[in-house]
Amino acid sequence: MTENKNLSDETVEEAAARLEVEADTDTTTESPAKDSAVDEPEAAEEPEVEAAEEPEVSEPAKPKRQLDRSRIVAFALLPALAFLLAIGAGVLKFLDSGVRDSDVAREQSVQAAKDSTVALLSYKPDTVEQQLTAAQDRLTGEFRGEYADLTKNVVIPGAKEKQIAAVASVPGAASVSADPGEAVVLLFVNQTVTIGNGVPTDTASSVRITLDKVGDRWLISKFEPV
Repeated sequence: MTENKNLSDETVEEAAARLEVEADTDTTTESPAKDSAVDEPEAAEEPEVEAAEEPEVSEPAKPKRQLDRSRIVAFALLPALAFLLAIGAGVLKFLDSGVRDSDVAREQSVQAAKDSTVALLSYKPDTVEQQLTAAQDRLTGEFRGEYADLTKNVVIPGAKEKQIAAVASVPGAASVSADPGEAVVLLFVNQTVTIGNGVPTDTASSVRITLDKVGDRWLISKFEPV
């Protein structure tokens, strides 16, 4: 009995040992499979990296599109720029022409105001009618009619009767405004009046004169003492 029990115990122990050995063998054989199963996804991921890099092949086409866009912008802007430059040149030319015209108008109107004022206020007893009638040709508008009435009814008869002589001069003149059609001039006028054989009398005054351009002449339209 004792021997049978020992044999049974040995048999059980051997069976257990054999089972442990088989279990270790199974574990050893399964681990490579597991390792290979783990390694497989890494091999599968490599094509995805290559697929992500493929679109980079189309990048060289961008500079051409940028160049085409630059050409379009250049062709669109150059005519507009040329047009603006032409307008600018025209404006500058117009402004320069306007300035030169104003300068000419200022110079001519000042000279006309001085010459006309001297003619209007200067006369001699023997020639007063001819002188003042001729002076009317330097006037225009309502002022011409007013001057004609004054000289005809007052100045000419008085000069003949009392032998009055008058000499006018313009020591100073300044342009107030001037454009190609109208100008305003401020004059400082001295007038020396002699009655018969009497002592000459000097009178100083200032006058604001408005002139209109009629044809190629500057004619006085207003004569206002100030």
